[in-house]
Amino acid sequence: MSLETWLAFFAASWIISLSPGAGAIASMSSGLQYGFARGYWTALGLQFGLVLQIAVVAAGVGAILATSATAFAAIKWFGVAYLLYLAYKQWRAIPADLTDDASIRPLGKPAALVFRGFLVNVGNPKALVFMLAVLPQFINPHAPLVAQYLTIMATMVTVDMIVMAGYTGLAAKVLRLLRTPRQQRRMNRTFAGLFVGAAALLASLRRAPV
Repeated sequence: MSLETWLAFFAASWIISLSPGAGAIASMSSGLQYGFARGYWTALGLQFGLVLQIAVVAAGVGAILATSATAFAAIKWFGVAYLLYLAYKQWRAIPADLTDDASIRPLGKPAALVFRGFLVNVGNPKALVFMLAVLPQFINPHAPLVAQYLTIMATMVTVDMIVMAGYTGLAAKVLRLLRTPRQQRRMNRTFAGLFVGAAALLASLRRAPV
């Protein structure tokens, strides 16, 4: 991959990562609930999902999934169901009284948060189709493909980790302002609504005609 091509892809990666979506909502939700250090595990899970999607595209399986209505629908409705589950969990999250001790926070298990982020990304078939359409534009078919896809993967993951750190950190700072259970409950329900909105958006997606 030439330097010019990589710079173009690097710029595109920032645009893709900064675009608000289910991943950003999941990162902010974790930052709000657990703080930055613990909540950032969700961002790591998002990257595992991203790596899997790029690997699927690189292996050529993405083309099969993109043209299969059944596969597209199965992934889509799994994603919708999982986002609604996250909305339910967020709505039911138990707030803590931080008026006297700001260090009291619920502790999420890192493995569970990583898995949560992973499922958010792999449950979005549109992201897979999008990458299937975009990534080949930056690939030189006459050069070694593995090295090019590894470069793309490293670039996208690095950029997304930085962006999700920003989203997680922003939400973690908001947590410091939510001193009472009532304030936290309102914010939890706001994020629950965002998850529902993301689920509705995903449910409205239609596979592009072949």
